[in-house]
Amino acid sequence: MNRNDISEELLKWTFHISTLNHHHRNRGKPKPMAQNRDHYQLFKDEETRIRAQLRERFVGKSIDDADLVRTPALIIDRGVFEANCAGMMKKAREWGAEFRAHLKTHKTTEGTRHQLQTSEGSTGAVVVSTVKEAWEVWNAGLVEDGVILYGLPVGVNKVSDLAGLWDKMQPYGGIVRLLVDHLDQVKLLENFENKRETKRRWSVFVKINGGQNRAGVPPSSEELRVLLEAILRSPATSLHGFYAHAGNSYASTSKSEATSYLSSEVQIVNEAAAFALSNFGELLKSAHRTEPFVLSVGSTPTAHASGAEAKEMLDRALHGKLELHAGNYPMLDLQQQHTTLIDYPRIAQRVRTTVISYYPGRGKGGEDEALIDAGAIAFSKDTGPSGSFGEVVGKPWKLARISQEHGVLSATTRGERLEVGSTVDIVGQHACLIAAVGAFNYIASRINLGTQAHPWFYVVDSTSSDSSKIVDIWVPWKGW
Repeated sequence: MNRNDISEELLKWTFHISTLNHHHRNRGKPKPMAQNRDHYQLFKDEETRIRAQLRERFVGKSIDDADLVRTPALIIDRGVFEANCAGMMKKAREWGAEFRAHLKTHKTTEGTRHQLQTSEGSTGAVVVSTVKEAWEVWNAGLVEDGVILYGLPVGVNKVSDLAGLWDKMQPYGGIVRLLVDHLDQVKLLENFENKRETKRRWSVFVKINGGQNRAGVPPSSEELRVLLEAILRSPATSLHGFYAHAGNSYASTSKSEATSYLSSEVQIVNEAAAFALSNFGELLKSAHRTEPFVLSVGSTPTAHASGAEAKEMLDRALHGKLELHAGNYPMLDLQQQHTTLIDYPRIAQRVRTTVISYYPGRGKGGEDEALIDAGAIAFSKDTGPSGSFGEVVGKPWKLARISQEHGVLSATTRGERLEVGSTVDIVGQHACLIAAVGAFNYIASRINLGTQAHPWFYVVDSTSSDSSKIVDIWVPWKGW
């Protein structure tokens, strides 16, 4: 089967994905549920067949075979990916915290396995950014007896989907946990449970705003007091703990700065827990609560700053037990390198692209420029402190300008030309968006998926005897 045939098969697969997603939205209604089992089995059969065909086509072949690997192509180094996962698990253990793996960066079954089972330990707790990710984690049998945290404050249009997933996980002892940061979210959970024959309590984290104003309520605020009282008095919710994410930690340029952000994260969730205990001690006691609150903090920069040294700096009394969460760490990127908390060789992803034209001396400073066949759909439009959209691996060139389907490289030093028709690998600024963009979301007609945004990832392994050999193909979960 040639590449175009596989692309045609993947187009058919997207139809089954759309059908499955439609039925997921109708979970809980008897007739759609019965139909859904048939469609789900069809989907899984198609998925298995397509994955097998992709692996048959590519595994064992050379990533440098330009006739086989069409560009743009996202390449993941499995050896580096695994080492990054093990390193993060070790950091959490040394810091004295449980670890929750965020899956939003790669969105794959295989990558998730590496995050959950490492040479430095394992976890059964994940956080996802979409309902699609949550369902695929369960579909793959990865955390049936664990905990899936939906990583956004829950919306009214998502509760039914998540409840259906919890129904599937419950026989195995697994649960779906939610984030809340508004009184209306508690009310919508109550309204939803009131319509069920068998009612249950949703385990919830309260999302705390650490000053970034992305989501959450301020610690020790009136908003928090009102929300906590609603959660504790509601028959539909159970308070699990407090959750913070230091998105502003990406501005770190040293370990001391990242450690400061980490300390701030711990401080705000600990303050929120203390506020709950001091204001609602009797209510908590009457609910027979015996487990300590979970204080969940983290981002990839602050998680990299955790560990034994950071543990020694925890000089405050904690009103709960620590949990660390992070997601970008398996793949990493230029934004993470700028924090100085990782070295360049730890970046596990790169995008291969082809030079399609060359312009000597065209740059503003007289530098050479080159046109490549990868643009915003392959890299996203995220930039970083380095001021470019990406850097060419092993060559003094950067991705200076970007359009939808093409980009312009600019030489950073004089002397090294690029040949038209040659390929270059580029490390982009933000791995999460590079891996997540486009693909199935851009399907509107019979399009060759091979030209779309990374419908599959080529996996190599620099720790093997042949680092140019394709060792696996990972197909990401696309959609919401």
